[in-house]
Order: sequence, then C-alpha cells, then structure tokens
Amino acid sequence: MIVVSDTSPIRYLILIRAIDVLPTLFGEVLIPPTVAAELSHAKTPEPVRTWFQTLPDWVKVQSPVKVEAIARLDPGEVEAIALALELDADRLLIDDNAGKRAAKRLGVTAIGTLAILDLAAKQGLLDFRNAVGTLETNTNFRMPPDLRDRLLNEHPLPPDKSPTEPPTS
Repeated sequence: MIVVSDTSPIRYLILIRAIDVLPTLFGEVLIPPTVAAELSHAKTPEPVRTWFQTLPDWVKVQSPVKVEAIARLDPGEVEAIALALELDADRLLIDDNAGKRAAKRLGVTAIGTLAILDLAAKQGLLDFRNAVGTLETNTNFRMPPDLRDRLLNEHPLPPDKSPTEPPTS
C-alpha cells in the first residue's frame, strides 16, 4: 500500500501519542520535503520535532517530480498531493478540507486524522473515544459538533467490565 501524508495527521497523532497506528495500518508512509520541514520547524511543538529527529524506518521522505500550485493550499499540502498523484497512492493523509477536495478532484483518496483514528479503533489499536478526547483537549484540532457526535455514537462506551453485585434487600 502506498500512503503519502501531509503534516497535520502526523502532527496530531504524535501529540496524542497515537503515531504508532500508522505503520500498523499502512506500513510505510511517504512525506514530501516540505512536510518534513514543517515537522521539524522551530515553531512546531517540541514532541513533534523530537519525534522527527529520530524518524522511524517506516517514514520516508520523497520529493515529487512535478509540483503545480493549487489555489488556497499551503506548500506542504500541494507537495503531498503531487507526490500522491505521481505514485498513484492508495491514500493521502490530510486534514485540510480544501486539500481533501482538491485531492478528490484529482482522483486521490484522502482521509484525515479522524478517519485514521476510526480505522485504528476498528482494528483494536486504540480507544476511539479516548483518542478523540485527547485530540480535542491537547491540540488545536477542531471538528463540527455533529460530526463528533456521529463518530462517538459509532464507538459506544465499552460495557462496564466490573462485576455487578446484586441489590441487597
């Protein structure tokens, strides 16, 4: 499976300590040089910079051959879409809505952080509710309340596993 990532899904997964789901879900993940630069930038949160300093073997930096500007997208998003197109990637990991729409118009399947967390939860790799709660409280990630509610309803609370005692009379 060929997977290319923009900055934000990697950044958010690092910040909520769920980055290890990526190699399990996708194997290798490719990032373009601009995404690498964003992950290691001085203004990037320290945990992300630290993670990037010892880049895991399953992350590879690869330059796209040709990059064409796409209106309203930042350079990392444009480069990630270009690389995904060139490699005929199975997935593009990207959170920006305009980036997802641009990728879709170009025939690239794009998924964001929430979809990654959903896939990981369905494979038993993490607790979806806990991951979303951490995402909301520990990062600047925002989602519409109706989407949040719908996704949380798809991942109900696990049944209480503590033994119940019969009522006393």
